[in-house]
Amino acid sequence: MDIVTGVGVLDKAVNVLRAVAERPRSLAALQTATGLPRATAHRLAVALETHGLLRRDEEGRFDLGPELASLGREAAARFPLAEIALPVIESLRDQTGESAQLFVREGHSRRCVLSLQSPHALRWIVPEGVLFPLDVGSAGRVLGGETSASGWIASVEEREPGVASVSAPVRGPDGDVAAAVSVSGPVERMSRQPGRVFGARVVAAARTVEDRLAADG
Repeated sequence: MDIVTGVGVLDKAVNVLRAVAERPRSLAALQTATGLPRATAHRLAVALETHGLLRRDEEGRFDLGPELASLGREAAARFPLAEIALPVIESLRDQTGESAQLFVREGHSRRCVLSLQSPHALRWIVPEGVLFPLDVGSAGRVLGGETSASGWIASVEEREPGVASVSAPVRGPDGDVAAAVSVSGPVERMSRQPGRVFGARVVAAARTVEDRLAADG
């Protein structure tokens, strides 16, 4: 999702990072994903590589760099929600066998602050730190204020073909939605009614995160 700050070179560099966060990319694939001219995409990617924010994989594609890991650890230390939720998201991933995430709202978008991958070879990978829109996907709808009697919201192929998800809100002490707990994976395993399969577990995980937040506060 493109975000425009008015600082052109920064916006372009961040778009390069986000494109690579989705998957490692060759220069041609990076150019296609960002819509940047080839020379611009190359210049920015090489500059980000110099700063350690990108690196080259064994196939010569641009991938996320080690400096991002260092910055991510520091950010996590300063953002305790992810640390508090980690054992709960780990348990949810293990119980369901699917990828599990924690999202927070950021303006008109949602940020993935915690993402644990399914052990299956076929899985849906959400990179930590990635920014998605609020108007599609179960987590976006939860953070956008949508509610249901069941306590969970499900989506099937709303943002990506072949992917289903179930999310539930994590509410802070003031009752406002602080985050969304999610499970996501291929429709062939999640089914076209993923809430019936995973909804109760996702809601239980969200309530546990709430309890841990309250105890920490």
